[in-house]
Amino acid sequence: MIIIHAFLKVDPTHRDDFLEQAKKVTVLSQAEEGNISYQCFEDPEQPNDFVFLEKWNDQAAVTYHEETAHFKTFVHNVPGVLREPLHAEIFDATERQ
Repeated sequence: MIIIHAFLKVDPTHRDDFLEQAKKVTVLSQAEEGNISYQCFEDPEQPNDFVFLEKWNDQAAVTYHEETAHFKTFVHNVPGVLREPLHAEIFDATERQ
């Protein structure tokens, strides 16, 4: 399993635009075959700081996700609404025997 935490600091003047884009990418990503979980949360102590918490079956599912139209659109549009560059952490939680 691959786990991704993507941290985004949104410019408050673009909050509504970000939320619209986040909802679209979340709904469509959750429908992907290799997706286990895909959620977006806001930090209650830091307004406009968001994190996407993603779980994927494997790297092939992540690679497929990165090639989807909805993800490419999100990645293309989201930098224009951020206060600083996105920060992502990727974890390989694959069981080893």
